[in-house]
Amino acid sequence: MSQVLDSLENARSAAARHAWRDAYDAYSQVDRGELTALDLEQFAEATWWRGKLDEAINLRERSYARYSADGAGLDAARLALTLSWDHSGRGAFAVSDGWFKKAERLVESEPESTVSARLALTRAINTMFAGMPSEAIPDFEHAFDLARRLGDKDTEALALVGRGRALVKMGEIDEGLALLDEATASAVCGELQPYSAGLVYCITISSCNDLGDYRRAAEWTEAANRWCDQLDVTGFPGACRVHRAEVMRLRGDLAMAEKQAVEACEELHDFERSVTAAGYYEIGEIRRRLGDFPAAEEAYGKADELGREPQPGLALLRLAEGKVDAAVAGIRRTLEERTDPLSRLRTLPAQVEIAIAASDLRTARAARNELEQIVDAYKIAGRRATAFDATLHEMDGRISLAEDDSEAAVGSLRRARDAWREVGAPHETAQARMLLGMAFRRQGDEHAANAEFDAALGTFEEIGARLDAERAKELLGRVQMRRTFLFTDIVDSTRLLETLGNDKWRRLLARHDDLLRERIVQSGGEVIKQVGDGFFAAFDGPRGAIEAAVGIQRALADEIVAPDVRIGVHTGGAFRANGKQSDYGGEGVHVAARIGATAGAAEILVSAETIDGVGTAFPVSEPRSELLKGFEQPIDVVSVDWR
Repeated sequence: MSQVLDSLENARSAAARHAWRDAYDAYSQVDRGELTALDLEQFAEATWWRGKLDEAINLRERSYARYSADGAGLDAARLALTLSWDHSGRGAFAVSDGWFKKAERLVESEPESTVSARLALTRAINTMFAGMPSEAIPDFEHAFDLARRLGDKDTEALALVGRGRALVKMGEIDEGLALLDEATASAVCGELQPYSAGLVYCITISSCNDLGDYRRAAEWTEAANRWCDQLDVTGFPGACRVHRAEVMRLRGDLAMAEKQAVEACEELHDFERSVTAAGYYEIGEIRRRLGDFPAAEEAYGKADELGREPQPGLALLRLAEGKVDAAVAGIRRTLEERTDPLSRLRTLPAQVEIAIAASDLRTARAARNELEQIVDAYKIAGRRATAFDATLHEMDGRISLAEDDSEAAVGSLRRARDAWREVGAPHETAQARMLLGMAFRRQGDEHAANAEFDAALGTFEEIGARLDAERAKELLGRVQMRRTFLFTDIVDSTRLLETLGNDKWRRLLARHDDLLRERIVQSGGEVIKQVGDGFFAAFDGPRGAIEAAVGIQRALADEIVAPDVRIGVHTGGAFRANGKQSDYGGEGVHVAARIGATAGAAEILVSAETIDGVGTAFPVSEPRSELLKGFEQPIDVVSVDWR
C-alpha cells in the first residue's frame, strides 16, 4: 500500500510541475481503480503529452464519467469540452460536436464559470474555422471578458489570439496582428499552460505566414521552438517542428527542413490531423525543390489522405514533370473551390506560372491582377509585405518574358530579385536571378545574363536544389539539356520557285516566314535559326511545340496561296554551346530534323515518345516505325491531325 501511495504522490507531484513523462510512468504503476476523477484527468493529460491519444481519450472518458457520477457538473463539462477538442483534431467532427453539445447542456444549468468561458471559446473557434470569422467575434469577446473577470489566463489568451486570427481573415490586419502579438507574449513569459501556449504559437505563426510577414513569423517560430525544446514530450509540439521546417525551407536549409518536417509527422501521427497534413504538405514542398519528384508526390498524397488539399504544390510538381495539362486542370479546380482570399493568395502565383507554360497569357494576367487586389487588401501598417511585393514583381517579369518584352522583364525581375533577397529567401532569390538572366539574354547582354545564371547556380548548389542547378547549368551551356525541337521545311520549293518566278517567290517566302515566326513565338518557342527555307525552333515542352505546329498548318491553309510545309517534332537532349541561342546541337536536334525530313506534305510528324502522356486537343494516328537517316534503330512516330 505504501508503494502505491508513493507512486500516486509522485504522479501528482510530477503532473503539478508538468513533468509529463514522470507523471505518466508513476500513474502507470497505480491501479486505475485507486484513481480519483482528478487523477484520471491528470493521467490522461500526461498520456496525451506522451503522444498516446487513444489511451488519453479513454482516460478522459473515464474521468468524465467519474465526475458526472459524483455530481460535479462543471468538471464533467470541462472534460466533455476537452474530448470535443480531441476528436476535432482527429477529424471526427460528429463525435466532437456530440461532446460539445454535452458540455453545453451541463453548463447551462450552472452559474458562470471558467468552463462557460471555455465553452464560448470553443464555439467561436468552430465558427471561425467553418469560414465565418465575423460571426465568431462576439463569442471570442464574451470568452475573453468572462475569462479575464474570472482569472483564467489560458482562455483569455486563446480568446485574444482567436479574435486576432478572425480579424486577419476579415482584412482588419493591423488590429488583428496587435492582438496576436499580445496573446503570444503571454506564451513567451510562461503565464500559460503548455497546451494553451502551443496553440497560441500555432495560430499566430500561421497568420503571419498567410500575410507574408515572414520576419514576424520567424521571430515567433524561434520563441515557439525554445518553448517546444523545453518540453520532454511528444505529440502536440510536432506542430512547432512543422513551423520550424517552413522557416528553414524559406531560408534555404532544405536538408534540415526535410528532417524537421519528417520528425514532426512521425511525432504527430493522427494526434492532430490538420497539423500532420500540413507537415506532409511541407515535406512535399521541400522535396519538390530538392528535385525528388516521386518522394514529393508521395508526401502530397499523404497530405491529401489527411484532408489537406495538396495544391498548389502538386500542380507545380506536374508542371516540373512537363505535364502541363494536368497542372492546368489541378490549379483551375483548386481555384474554383477556394473562395477565401488568403487561400487564393497562396494559389494564384502558381496559376500565373502554369498559365504561362500553357501559353494562356490572358489567364496569367487575370491571376496576377487578382493577386495584386488581394495583396492590397491585406497590407500591414499600410504597406505590402515584402514577400508579396517580390511575388508580384516576379509574376510581372514572367509575363513580360512570355510577351517578349525583355525591357519590362528586366525591370520587374530586378525588383523581384532584390525583394526576395530582403526577405532572406535564397531559393526564391535564385529563381528570380535565373529569370532575370533570361531577360538579359533576350536583350543580347550575354555578360549580364551569365552573371545572373552563375549566381543562381551557386545558390542552387549550396541549398541542394538539384534540378534548378541543372537548369542553370543548361542556360550557361555547361550541361546537356532536354528541349522539344521543331523543324519545318517547304515541300518542293525548287518546283515552286520555277513556277512562280523569283519576285513572287520572294513575296510568298516572306509571308511564309512571318506566319511561321509569329506562331512559334506565340506558343512559347524560340526561333533558333532559319535552315534553308524552313525554321528550327526550340520549346520548353512538347505541348507548345505541337500547338505551334498546328497553328502553322492552319495559318498556311487559310492563305489564298501558300506552300505545303512538313513539320517534325521531337523531345531530346542537346547542348547549347557558350549559352548562345543559335548553338543547339546534339542527338535530340538531329532526330527532330530527320523526323521533319520524313514527314509528308502538310504533315506534322512527332516522335511517339514525345507525345506520350501529353494531352492535346488534336487526334493522332497510330504509331508507325521509321528508320531515320544516320540512325541504326527505327523510331516510332505519329501524325497529328491538325485539321
